[in-house]
Order: sequence, then structure tokens, then C-alpha cells
Amino acid sequence: MSALYRNDKPGQHAPSWYAASVPERPLRPKLTADARADVVILGAGFTGLWAAKILAEAGLRVVVLEAHRVGFGASGRNGGQVIPGYNWDMSALHARLGDKAAHDLWDLSQSGLAQLKEVCARHPDTAFRTGWAQAEPHVSDFAAYPAEAAFLATTFDHHVEILGTKAFRDLVKTEDYVGGWYDRSGGHLHPLAYTHALATEAEAAGAVIHERSEVLEIRPGAPVQLRCLRGTVTADHAILAGNGYLPGLMPPVNRRVMPMNSFIAVTEPLPDLWLDVLAEDIAISDERFVVNYFRFTADRRFLFGGLESYGLGFPRQIEQPLKAKIARMFPQLAAARIDHAWGGTLAITPTRLPHVARVGQNVISAAGFSGLGVSLSGVAGRVMAEAVLGQAKGLTTLDALPVPSFPGGTAFRAPILALAMSWFALRDRLGV
Repeated sequence: MSALYRNDKPGQHAPSWYAASVPERPLRPKLTADARADVVILGAGFTGLWAAKILAEAGLRVVVLEAHRVGFGASGRNGGQVIPGYNWDMSALHARLGDKAAHDLWDLSQSGLAQLKEVCARHPDTAFRTGWAQAEPHVSDFAAYPAEAAFLATTFDHHVEILGTKAFRDLVKTEDYVGGWYDRSGGHLHPLAYTHALATEAEAAGAVIHERSEVLEIRPGAPVQLRCLRGTVTADHAILAGNGYLPGLMPPVNRRVMPMNSFIAVTEPLPDLWLDVLAEDIAISDERFVVNYFRFTADRRFLFGGLESYGLGFPRQIEQPLKAKIARMFPQLAAARIDHAWGGTLAITPTRLPHVARVGQNVISAAGFSGLGVSLSGVAGRVMAEAVLGQAKGLTTLDALPVPSFPGGTAFRAPILALAMSWFALRDRLGV
């Protein structure tokens, strides 16, 4: 059974606080007959909806096929953290790819933040708020922060505030971290509301979205065809935006991208306690290999993610391990009730950099955002749309990111990754 059905009920959102806090949307019609389009898009998350919005606004006939609901996957259930940049330091990307490529990548990242904020300004229910801090648990690693901050400032005119131990613990009230940096260009939002906003704008521009319409087969050719149970969409171009929920339909993607699961818990509202945890209403993510990430929602619930699994199924216990982590890091929240706990499937690559590339004559794919997808997935959607429109610079820039195949191929990537991740998780626990 694929990730599309292993852990969730067909056509229903995860039992998240996000789904509970927004109005239920009417189910869009299934694809029940053959259709013709200029572009067919697999997946109605951030990536696919950004592509659909831009292409429809350009006047193209766009059909989006979603196996469940708009925002069903990682887009509608993630931590909501809007993080600048990539999973590599910009100095490392600069050293690997050169000055021009690094500047092009940085410009794409910044444009992604800008386009996200523009949509959120038009849709206040997305609850975007400014501010994100990167937390560092290791003294040895924190020693490199000033040099990286100086590199960002001198090379990209981007400024972050370095916070030593006392300043960081004044901001984030736990003893887990020895310091970090504060980047005011980042932030956090309600990801399911943001997904709904993108769908609204894409449909207003003329895109057609079919829910409960799983793609069962990709038939390459000119035109390309995407077959569902009750109909086939024939199009001049196809965009694949299934990410961790993309079944084994496209081997060039599956070799470089694999699914993994992440889990989140949300407490009861804590209006009188939240300032005992964070001095400002910002998002935090740390630099452990198994990342902890947390923030407060608009109604002052504490949202915490910091548990991962690498098998197809979710573990039986989600709430208790997350509650224990929260209590250990923030004893002031030990008595807080957990109101919602859920999991979701994202996708990672061997280098934790996104895989965005042509994977067929007229097929483009984007996947593997490795936890940084809220902003970067929108960038990927836009550059794929631009490539369809004949402007390939952005696609060429992202395609240059080093994303090799997983060792062992698709058959052995999961057990090899599970061994590696277990080792790094042990290092995290030991503080190595």
C-alpha cells in the first residue's frame, strides 16, 4: 500500500489542528471523463498550485489532479515554518557551484519568500507572522555561525542577528541551545489556509482542480497522458508535484527522492503561558539531524514537531513521545494538554536539497524539499511554470543543485537511510 492510503482515510485531511481550525471546503469533482489541457499537474499542494496559478494566469488550460483533497499531503499538515535559503549553508553552495549560481539560487529563495508574503497579505486567514530563529545545540557548531552570517551579509546583503547563549535563552526559554541566529525575513503561517488561498487564486484564474483523482499511470509522449481510474488527461506538458506522496510512477524521481514521516503535536491554548516559552511570536527550528521545530499558533497553542520515522506506516504512539519531548525541553509546559497529534509524509533527497528537473521530454518534476518546502516548493512551482512558458533560467538554476541517487536504488534506499538516520538520532541524543 502506498503512502497515499497507508495512514489516512481517503479524501480526508489528517486529524490536525489545521484541519480543525478552518472551515470544511466542498469536495471538488472527480475526473470522470477524458480531458484535454495545455498542462496537467499531479498534486494540489504548494508546488502544484503555484504552477497552476501562474500557468492559468498566463492563459493556459490547466488541469490539476489530486488523489485526495487540496492540501492533503505535507503542504496542508507541516510545521508552517517559512525559512529562507536551503538546507546547505550558502557559503557551501557558493564553494560548490560558484558565485553566479549561488547568487541565482539566493535570488530564487528570496523571490519565494516575497511571493508567499504577497499571497498571505491578500488572505489574512493564512496568519503569516514574521520572524524565524535557527537554534544550535552544539558549541562546536555554533562557532561557525559568525563566519556564515558575515558571508551572508557581504555576499548577499542579507543580515541575521547572532545570539549567544544568554541572548538566545532569553528568546527561547530552554537550556537545550547554546546560541543561534535570528532572521527576520522568515516567519510562520497556517499552511492549510495558505494552500486553500493558492487554490482559490488558481481557480479564479481558470485552473480546474479534480480531487479524489489519483494518477495511476503516466504515459510519456507528445502529448503526455496522465491516467486516472475514470478518465485520462492529455496535455502538451505535465508537472509532477506529488513529493512524498508520489507513487512509483517516475523512476528518475524515485531514485533521488524518498518519503519519510514527520509528526506534530499541538497543545491546548496557553494565552497566559506562551511568553514563558518564547519572548517573541516567531518560529524556531534547530540544527539537530532529527530536527526539532516549534512555534505558537495564532490562538497561542504550542505546536511542536520533532519525531520522525522511515517506514511506510506511522507508529502507534505519536502524542506521548512528543509530549515527553516538550516536557523535557520546556518543563514549564509539562502540564499542558495535547489537543491534536498527527503525522505526514514529506520527501527527502540524499543531500537534502530539492530535486527539480526535467524527467521526460515534456515532463518536469519537483520534490524532496527535506523540511524546507513552505517557501521553496512555491519557488519550484513557479520555475516549472516558467519553463513551460519558455523561460527556463529558474529551472536550470535549481537543476544544478547536487542531488545524486540514493545508494542501493529504490529497493534498498529505505533500510540504508533508516540505519543512517538512527545513527544520527543517537548522536543527537548523546550530544555528539
